[in-house]
Amino acid sequence: MSEQPHDEDCIFCRIVDEEIPARTIHEGPETLAILDANPLAPGHTLVIPRGHYETIQGVPDGARAAVFDALGRLVGPIERATGADGSTVGFNNGAAAGQEVPHVHGHIIPRFDDDGGGPIHDVIASPVSLTETELDDIAARIVDAVDA
Repeated sequence: MSEQPHDEDCIFCRIVDEEIPARTIHEGPETLAILDANPLAPGHTLVIPRGHYETIQGVPDGARAAVFDALGRLVGPIERATGADGSTVGFNNGAAAGQEVPHVHGHIIPRFDDDGGGPIHDVIASPVSLTETELDDIAARIVDAVDA
């Protein structure tokens, strides 16, 4: 069980603490996987760390690894169980990215050939157009930030 304190106002913490029922499909010492109560597709699953962390960068290495391990282990079974042709796996990290619950959660969304959805590249309606110099500058700034 996680040592991270829970937020009494967080719906996911309340689910972890079994104060609110959920359709649990997998449990690990650091993670919980539940069906999304407002699914985008049958089998839409959320994988959450048991501790309360608002963004991916706030999750410690062990818990982050456990979340990604659970995502990887669950994708195949979810696709098989739902008859999905594929899946979209992702995170909304922060309010600007559409994160509605400030508790890290990865989505596994079963996808079907005829579901009318698009790729993750369709999240933003108009992709930005950057020059080679701008791309080089952004890459250099990110490398510097990682190394800082």
